[in-house]
Amino acid sequence: MFIGEHQHSFDAKGRLIMPVRFRAQLGERCIATRGMDRSLFVFPFDEWNMLEQKLRKLPLTSPEARAFTRFFFSGATECELDPQGRILIPPSLREHAAINREVVIIGVASRIEIWAKERWLEYSAPVSENFDGLASKLGEGDFFSV
Repeated sequence: MFIGEHQHSFDAKGRLIMPVRFRAQLGERCIATRGMDRSLFVFPFDEWNMLEQKLRKLPLTSPEARAFTRFFFSGATECELDPQGRILIPPSLREHAAINREVVIIGVASRIEIWAKERWLEYSAPVSENFDGLASKLGEGDFFSV
């Protein structure tokens, strides 16, 4: 499971050092693609395969399903971790997430998200302010009950 928040930066060649805690779970190869909210998603191969199987079940007759799968899969790229634990993120993905140099890498259970630092701060501030309200809506008040 991927958890935590880490700040890193891209080097001049478009490589990003993955946090040490994430490397073993990613393995030598992973998939990076366009994520929600103008972030990037990074999946280990086993998680990617499970997600792919779910997306294959979406109806071809649905314009929304076709649009989503086209955009999601067309942005996907296989990444390899080099001996220093870096992955190369293509310019098109960095552009999608408006990433210049500084990023925040967060663990979100089954995936990693990469955010431009400024975007993450803009996104997380209002979420932080309303965290209790979100928890209440998700579980109708009993989400965290034991």
